[in-house]
Amino acid sequence: MLGRPSRPRATGGPAREPARGRAHEARERWRHMARTTDANGTPVPQRLLATATRLFAERGYDRTSVQEIVEAAGVTKGALYHYFGSKEDLLQEVYARVLRLQQERLDAFAGADAPVEQRLRDAAADVVVTTIDNLDDAAIFFRSMHHLSPEKNKQVRSERRRYHERFRALIEEGQDAGVFSTATPADLVVDYHFGSVHHLSTWYRPDGPLSPRQVADHLADLLLRALRP
Repeated sequence: MLGRPSRPRATGGPAREPARGRAHEARERWRHMARTTDANGTPVPQRLLATATRLFAERGYDRTSVQEIVEAAGVTKGALYHYFGSKEDLLQEVYARVLRLQQERLDAFAGADAPVEQRLRDAAADVVVTTIDNLDDAAIFFRSMHHLSPEKNKQVRSERRRYHERFRALIEEGQDAGVFSTATPADLVVDYHFGSVHHLSTWYRPDGPLSPRQVADHLADLLLRALRP
């Protein structure tokens, strides 16, 4: 979770606040929805999202109808439109929920009391593991992002850019401290790592020879070796 977003250097100014505000609103909306359960105790929005994810993965976004989603989830169209508003909103949430998780974890790693090389390695490995853990979500989104409206597309790109900027800031911190090499610009280092992450859905298989953690360790080590002075 889409081609490379533009990467203006973070300034810490107010221009970033609207994206953060939207992300906060989305988190609060999801927490509220998750408290609404069906007769079996399963949150209805989670059932809808899980069903949509499965059907999008099996059939493709454009070949899956709203009627098929609600029938498979055992709810009415009214329930879907109450929680998500449209099929497009479901597609956006498929990716947004993973990105929210990754952003929260990256913020925790970046703010930890540890050397910068350890914080970067932890963050680099974590994005691999969380992507593999949600491989269908990532594959669906990259195949179907072009179905999003320009406004929703812009919002997703803004949220992804914030994640990349936070990750890049760790690299720049290490470069400024002389821990990492400055031979390669931080932007290219970020692209190097996330290029590998974004292609996981094209080749990784759960029954393959490497576990998610092993893949994460290998890719994180490659990144750190590329930054070695």
